Amino acid sequence: MKRAYYYLYYKFFKMSEAAPSRWLSDWKAGVIIIFLELLLVFSLINYYNIFFDRYFNLTNVYVVSIAIILFGFNYYIFLHKDKWKKYAEEFEQLPKSKNHIGSIIVGCIVVLLIANLVFSYYLMSQVDWTLYR
Repeated sequence: MKRAYYYLYYKFFKMSEAAPSRWLSDWKAGVIIIFLELLLVFSLINYYNIFFDRYFNLTNVYVVSIAIILFGFNYYIFLHKDKWKKYAEEFEQLPKSKNHIGSIIVGCIVVLLIANLVFSYYLMSQVDWTLYR
């Protein structure tokens, strides 16, 4: 699982390197990962709110706390002492066919995370919240 997480970071790093501005590509890849994690967290919170506790309110304190925790975790995993470079070198040596399949899988993960968030908000729209507020 850790290897897949590094591969996800590697693909976003390569995407950032291909952009017109190559400045801080390692940080850009980390921000994309944090954004995707936030999508997952918010959809899980929505599901919790729908199925378990309809009185739960997501406040700014929760959002900022979650973002800080994710930033710290990702900084330590990827950027601290440039740990990502070792894995990037390893993934660079993969055959083009495996890298292409990996790109498709990463794209599917991104689409699924976005669709999951949209679906969770759709489910929230089906609830009559006036009964719970």
